[in-house]
Amino acid sequence: MMFTGIIEELGKVKAIQVLPDAIRLTIEGPLVVSDVNRGDSISVSGACLTAVEHDATSFTADVMQETLKLTSLDGIQVGDPVNLERAMTAATRFGGHVVLGHVDGVGEVISREPSENWEWVRVSVPKELMKYVVLKGSITLDGISLTVNELGEDWVGLSLIPETLSLTTLGSKKPGSKVNVEVDVMAKHIERLIEARNN
Repeated sequence: MMFTGIIEELGKVKAIQVLPDAIRLTIEGPLVVSDVNRGDSISVSGACLTAVEHDATSFTADVMQETLKLTSLDGIQVGDPVNLERAMTAATRFGGHVVLGHVDGVGEVISREPSENWEWVRVSVPKELMKYVVLKGSITLDGISLTVNELGEDWVGLSLIPETLSLTTLGSKKPGSKVNVEVDVMAKHIERLIEARNN
């Protein structure tokens, strides 16, 4: 399953059912459920989840313990906003970059600096993932395909346009808020090929 990192809808958590080794999330998202089928993949703030039930306005997905351990979905509350994107089809416009919905780590909003027409946001990234991040390259935060505009030792700086601020969770995340991080899979493939060649 693949995504583009172009958020289709800002959804909302309607219900959480705690299971012995998982949670079951019910998420409101009329647009993404408009053509959903049982078993379809939906990116929920960057984590690929499977729709197991749905009605006209919401869908339900199980989140395994491993996913909770590795993503910012751990601690999610009823009423929380989430970024939603349906999986790509052959006819999808490819406006972002290749996003798999496999979260590599959890970062944190460090700071926000508002400007007249955009906002400068810095987000920490787990240090072991920074080797896959390049200036002007792509990174996925909470499922959003973004361009890296500044690069630190363990953080990235992003210039967020009003569209991103109004249509995604990054518009309301405060310093200290957790974000799911997925680095560019192409960089990981290149690293693997180089390692194989050198061994």
